[in-house]
Amino acid sequence: MPELSLGADAAAVNALRSAVMRLSRRIKHQRVDESLSPTEMSVLGTLARCGTATPGELARKEHVQPPSMTRIVAMLEAKGLVRLEPHPDDRRQKVVMQTEQAEEMLEESRRKRNVWLAELASGLDEDEWEALRAAAPVLEKLAHL
Repeated sequence: MPELSLGADAAAVNALRSAVMRLSRRIKHQRVDESLSPTEMSVLGTLARCGTATPGELARKEHVQPPSMTRIVAMLEAKGLVRLEPHPDDRRQKVVMQTEQAEEMLEESRRKRNVWLAELASGLDEDEWEALRAAAPVLEKLAHL
């Protein structure tokens, strides 16, 4: 892998950061349920990707303090989006799992965001669209490093 020098690539890194941040903010506004915070949506997304988790595991994955996660889980439970079940191995703990209502809401949210992004991308020419298709796996890799 080539080592990037921020000096030589500072403009490209700055442009990439700025574009990704702006696009991310715009995508986040394409929500189905406006009553959920971005953090609550993120927790639901994590549960959808990773399956059940303890509140402590969710706190680590979401980079929040455990007491904050306890409050988030309680709010999501009150809205019927998650449920707490006994931990299969440790009776002192609970595991958090999303409900069918959460799955449906996340699917509708994905659909809405995909439609919005497709409409936005329809303004690109074929070369731009091809470059974007080629960049998607690279951006995905960066998101998970």
